[in-house]
Amino acid sequence: MGKTFAEKVLAKKSGQAEVVPGQIVIVEPDHLLTHDNTAAIIGKIGDELKEFGVARPDMPVIVLDHVIPAASEKTAINHLKTREYAKTHNLKHFYDVGQGICHQVVVEKGLARPGEILVGSDSHTCSYGAVGAFSTGVDRTEAAALILRGKTWLRVPDTIKMTFTGELKPGVTAKDLVLHIIGDIGADGAGYQAVEFHGNTSSLDIENRFTIANMGVEMGAKIAVFEVDALTRDYLTSIGVNESEYKAVWADPDAKYIRELTYDLTKIEPVVAAPHKVDNVKPVSELEGLEINQFLLGTCTNGRLGDLEAAADILDGKHVAEGSRLLVLPASKEVFEAALDKGIISRLSKAGAIVLPPGCGPCLGAHQGVLAPGERCLSTANRNFKGRMGCKEAEIYLASPETVAASAITGKLTDPRKVLEGVPQ
Repeated sequence: MGKTFAEKVLAKKSGQAEVVPGQIVIVEPDHLLTHDNTAAIIGKIGDELKEFGVARPDMPVIVLDHVIPAASEKTAINHLKTREYAKTHNLKHFYDVGQGICHQVVVEKGLARPGEILVGSDSHTCSYGAVGAFSTGVDRTEAAALILRGKTWLRVPDTIKMTFTGELKPGVTAKDLVLHIIGDIGADGAGYQAVEFHGNTSSLDIENRFTIANMGVEMGAKIAVFEVDALTRDYLTSIGVNESEYKAVWADPDAKYIRELTYDLTKIEPVVAAPHKVDNVKPVSELEGLEINQFLLGTCTNGRLGDLEAAADILDGKHVAEGSRLLVLPASKEVFEAALDKGIISRLSKAGAIVLPPGCGPCLGAHQGVLAPGERCLSTANRNFKGRMGCKEAEIYLASPETVAASAITGKLTDPRKVLEGVPQ
């Protein structure tokens, strides 16, 4: 019987010939990601750290990104504790404020590689499935134990096979696709299961795959992963990761799946996730004209160069609607500088956008862009839970960069295809 991606990786990493769904395995993750929560995590094991130190100094990856620059003395102290921890234990992979959002930085720095296992004290660690890695979130207590022991346990998940046919039409994006899937199977439709993407994935570039894998957890998935192909290899080479440095893993043709689903990309249309659940997905056409106060373009879901450029193309020669505000949040310093070099930041600024430092702040209501009671935000982020952006009496709608940009022009929810096709607004 053939094996799934998850079964192959977990067997190899646990030193076994094969494993089956439901089995518990002990593995040594290649990397453990933490971010601003590092101070709280090491606070759980202060005495043990002094006595035993870090089990594997090459394993931790720390990226300060959630509240940057520090917005309070408490945050500043936590950042200071994290810097001291990284210095004391000679941690190789420490990235201070300003480098970007952790998930983008991990991939850009070549720390997520095909066939490897990465865990992180952030649920969107699943993002690295875009480059063929087994990546998943763990809680803070498990992260603390990993720092001391260098190993953890995982339960081998069942796997869902999702097959894509056709190609997305103009004005329709990977964000629309993944929201459509979540709306179809539900926020718990892949609970503790692996999701493999098959079929015409070559029509989706690495940035689009990142968006889809990033939101795997929003359908309950343990991991969400794409096969390593020529696009993946070219991307990894472009960031300095040579083919000799990794060994790609993929499912066998006769692997056994708990569920198989097929999605015709030609039938996907622009959608939004309406408050207060990510699976409350509706066509943009159904809610078109809804007034929006704030627009957010960016985050670890849609803050990459292609996302910013797509929005700039729509906003060129136009301006953010009076009474509305557009926040732009590049996913990393590298993305920000590339957008500067290409003139994208200038184009967005001239259209009325407010450009923020590369980080997470507004996405979770921790810093900058907090909403007021009764306000609505149309965001390219990954969650729209009540209170997510700092106010329980505000509403958050999730959409693609194109939908956000088109709607920012009108101040109302707008189908991006109308703007792209030149329909008067």
